[in-house]
Amino acid sequence: MESALAEHEKALADAIVDVATELRLSDPTEFILLVRGEQAANISDLVNSSSELFFKKGALRYGLNADCALGWGSTPSVSLDMEFSHDRVTAFFRLILGGSRAAVEVVEVLVDDEDDPRSSDRLRQAIAAARLS
Repeated sequence: MESALAEHEKALADAIVDVATELRLSDPTEFILLVRGEQAANISDLVNSSSELFFKKGALRYGLNADCALGWGSTPSVSLDMEFSHDRVTAFFRLILGGSRAAVEVVEVLVDDEDDPRSSDRLRQAIAAARLS
């Protein structure tokens, strides 16, 4: 199970690197203000405008929950709950945007057949099918 989780995280991280890069182009202060102000619609618009360059409409969405970590001795980071859904595969994950990099933490991956031992393959196939050419 743990190796599948690592495979899922790698597949999602590789798939959304361009989206994360686009999101990181946003002014970090403005991004943090959106998160702190609980402006879900504005965050969702930001995520949609970044993801529509790389994925089919609706495949990658903001999960309506965000947090930010601010500290005197550390680089601020923003954490966004995200959802990938395409071709009967759904992945719930957290995208963490930091000063110089991004990370993905998978919460759960659902496929149409829960007992499918090839869930990582199915996730990769769904991601490939959802990508814009």
